[in-house]
This record gives sequence, C-alpha cells and structure tokens, in this order.
Amino acid sequence: MTQNAVAPAVALPAPPVADARSTGRLIGVDLARGLAVFGMYAAHVGPDPATAGGVRGFVMELAHGRSSALFAFLAGFSVVLMTGRRAPKTGRAGRQAVAKVALRAVVLLALGTALTMTGTPVEVILAFYGLYFLLVLPLYRLSARTLAEIAVVAALVLPQLLYFIVRAVYDDGALGGGATGPLAWPRTADGLVSLLFTGSYPALSWLPFVIAGMAVARLDLADTAVRIRLAATGVGLAVLGYGGSWFALHHLPGAAHALRDAGFQAGGTGTAWWSDVAGWPEEDTWGWLFVAAPHSETTLSIVANTGVAVAVLAACLLAVDALPRFRRLAGPVIAVGSMSLTAYVLHIVAIRLLGEDELPQSTLVLLGFVAGVTVFAALWARFFRRGPLEALLQRATKVAERVP
Repeated sequence: MTQNAVAPAVALPAPPVADARSTGRLIGVDLARGLAVFGMYAAHVGPDPATAGGVRGFVMELAHGRSSALFAFLAGFSVVLMTGRRAPKTGRAGRQAVAKVALRAVVLLALGTALTMTGTPVEVILAFYGLYFLLVLPLYRLSARTLAEIAVVAALVLPQLLYFIVRAVYDDGALGGGATGPLAWPRTADGLVSLLFTGSYPALSWLPFVIAGMAVARLDLADTAVRIRLAATGVGLAVLGYGGSWFALHHLPGAAHALRDAGFQAGGTGTAWWSDVAGWPEEDTWGWLFVAAPHSETTLSIVANTGVAVAVLAACLLAVDALPRFRRLAGPVIAVGSMSLTAYVLHIVAIRLLGEDELPQSTLVLLGFVAGVTVFAALWARFFRRGPLEALLQRATKVAERVP
C-alpha cells in the first residue's frame, strides 16, 4: 500500500452570495477539492504507477504527491474563508474566527493521531494539517501580495533549512554518521518532531503551499481576468519547477552523479524531475535538492506542485462559470469536495477494515472507492448542508462563538 496521502480541506460552507459568479467561485473550490479526493484514492488504492505503465500508469503517477499539495494549498484557502476572505475579520468577530480555526486545528490533530494509531497503512496527514492551521494563523490579516512574498521566501529557504536540520540531528544508525547523544532523532521519530521535520508531510517544507493558498484566497476571484492570470501563473510555476529540475539533473555538473553515488536507482534521474517511481537514494545527498519528485521536500518540488495546484483551482473556477452544463455534470464531484473531511476519513477506515493484504491496488478497486464516495456524497448533499464529519466539526467549534 502506497504511503502517499492527502488531507481533506476543512472549509466553512459557502456564505449567502449575491450572484451566480460568487456562488460559482466557491463551487469551483469544492470541485478542486473533489478532484483532489479522487487523486488521493488513486494514490492509495489505484494501480501502482511503477508497474501499471502506459497511460494508466501516467495518470496514477500524476495523483501521487500533487493531490496532497493541492489539499495543502486549499487549506490556506480555508483559513482565509474562515477569518474573512476579502477583508480580514477584526474585533470580536476576528477573535472568534481565530478561536474557531484553532479549535479545528486541535480536532484535526486529535483525529489524525487517532487514525494513525489504528495502524492504517496510509500515512495520515490530518495531524500535520492541524499543525499547518496553527502555524499560519498569525498571517491571516496580511494582504495577498505580502502572503505571496512570504510564500516565495518560504519555498526558497525552508526546504534547505529542513535538509540541514535533518542532516544535523538524525541518528543515521546503520547508515553511519549523523548526530549522537540526547539531541539525536531517529528517522522514525514521532510526535511534534515528526510533524515539523521527520514525517511524510513536515510542516517546515509544506507551509509554502498553505501560505500560497491564503494569498490566492485574498484575490478577486470573481474577475475572469484574475482567474486567467492565475491559470497562466500556475502553468508558469509548474514549468519552472519541473523544467528547472530536469535541467539540473541533466546539465548541472555533479547533480546526477551525486544521486547515483548515494544509491539512487540507475536511470532514476531520468524521471526524478517529476515522478517518485524511482524511489529515494539510500543516503542523504546534496543532489536531492534539485529533484522535483512529489514528496521530495525540495524548493523545485514546492514550486512545481504549487503551480499545479494554482492551475487546477483556476481551471475549476473558470469551468463552473463558463460551462453551465459542465457544472451540472460535475455536481457529484462538487458534492464530494464539499465534504472532503468525511471522504478522507471514510477511505482511511475502509482501507483499515478491508486490510492491506486483502485489498489489491487495482483500477477496479479504485473505481469502487470513487463510485462509493460519489454516490454517498450526492445523496447526502440532497438532504444536508454539510457532510457528517463537517457538521460534527462545526458543532465542536461552536464554543468559539463565546469568545468576547
């Protein structure tokens, strides 16, 4: 069972709106979340891209890592939705909004920890997600420009910082070297160390996605010109990240050799600029900093996957407004996106109950998961405003309304 995982976006339901364009704006976000849910399912129960091959393998590989990046990006969008999108809430309303985000973060930390303790083969991201909420909360009043600048600086600096921190404090054990004594961390460290540095989604290198989502949420997304510029920006970032990695691995002196010397698969550098099929090197190496494979925690990976997330969101926003028939056809996917927390937890529970050994990763299993959650979400949305877990989360954070 692959360890790729993505997080559900926990957003408030759409507020009353004045026109169809505003409604479409939020529906487009739910459509993006729904697509990310399907990408998550593909990463966890779909065919292994390393063995599937062809178009099917390519599509499965697209889901790996990019879906989780999209959800982290939409997490920032959710924070801004809850604290005031175009104009940040202030005064009592602002304090209540901050308290609500903080409470949601605590619930996600607890829920993620509980799911992880069940022994599920999936690397649950919910606890990481809760920490992201807490860490970016102090930024909620900043403008789109300032948030974008912080995201850029974070993408340039934090991956390198993570690389040197990990090399300095990991106890490498059999690999030799590394830190020793009370400050040494094993590679299997959990708790806050895992959430910040050693886990599959370390906050130190995933915060740029969240902050970028906050910046985009501040924009006037009802403006078609803004949406088109967003789409162009997303494509440009993807080309810069993946193209930069391809160039480095093929033309930067020593980069490919450093990876091979560290035990990277022979020929793996031919795909590591966009895919994680080749795996990881056996030892730490500076050459890894030029890889853009999903979950590589590098600057180029963050730039590329942020670009994909921005482009997907922009395409969804444009499509639901420009194509009414498409919007109707996409209704079930939008319903899944509107209750993505429920969809995420349901699939984790299903995988745990069915068992890793008994659940083959195949196209048939993937279609079964997708069909099941789609039918459930479409039927539930006919009678209820929120998904079941979304409604419980709303009740759990209602105490925030008592903040003076």
